[in-house]
Amino acid sequence: MIELYSIRDVSRILAVQESRLRYWTQTGFVGPTVRKGGRFYYTFTDLVAIKAAKDLLETGMPLQRVRKNVDALKHALPSDTHPASKLRVCCDGETIVALADDVAFQPIGGQVVMAFTVPSFGEHVLQTLQMPRAQAAIPAAIEDSPTEANGGSTAYRHFVEACAAEDRGDAQTAEHLFRLAVDLEPHMAAALTNLGNLVYRQGELPEARGFYERALEHDPAQPEARYNLANLLEDLGETELAISELRRVCSAAPEFADAHYNLGIMLAQVGGTAQAKRYLERYLELDGASDWAGHARTFLDQMAA
Repeated sequence: MIELYSIRDVSRILAVQESRLRYWTQTGFVGPTVRKGGRFYYTFTDLVAIKAAKDLLETGMPLQRVRKNVDALKHALPSDTHPASKLRVCCDGETIVALADDVAFQPIGGQVVMAFTVPSFGEHVLQTLQMPRAQAAIPAAIEDSPTEANGGSTAYRHFVEACAAEDRGDAQTAEHLFRLAVDLEPHMAAALTNLGNLVYRQGELPEARGFYERALEHDPAQPEARYNLANLLEDLGETELAISELRRVCSAAPEFADAHYNLGIMLAQVGGTAQAKRYLERYLELDGASDWAGHARTFLDQMAA
């Protein structure tokens, strides 16, 4: 018997949009491990893993490295982790560990980039859930069972295998598996987005557009699909519509650096100098050390001149 948290609870506790939590579950990144009556619930161990993932992403760590670290953390955490557990979670940028409070942490890289104690996080969870809310309290404690997402539905297995195929450069196999996943689960927005990316790279713009639009029908707040759709629309010469879509991305996901860059460039090209300047400056705040930062600065200098 364990205490469980709904997706709405987790969204409130960690200040992460519900759509983002659903996307992380669909992609197998991190998600709930309990299913009951057709609904998914999070354990406190799941909350710890999601907090670690969120904190690491906010440091700018690449997604694939965050995924590996969080997977390692989930295996390292005791199965009975609870809000009062005497644990400390730390990461040095390369390795994430969960240690007892009385054990010294010596980061491999010499600098801690993310750390939190489980008891203090547990207190935050409790305080957040005690705040007024419109919906009912968290569900009563129930027996847990694996979710389809983390336990392995056929559609989800196809999705994971497709991602692995894409990572190793086998685009043909990846496309085939993504199509199988979508055939079995038409609402899997992450698979639709990735399938759109594959056919987009093949030059099949109308088909890619259809996949992105389908993904957004099922998950309107997914920034990746909307960002890629905007780039595709620009390729099709529908610049005004592309700008509109990028505005929505920047509003819904203000830390999405590339969206700010592309929007700034598009606005500059259509004469929206003042707005372009604002978005390019925001891009430099978010990703000032990137390869594209120099291009952003060049555009800003040209507009100033």
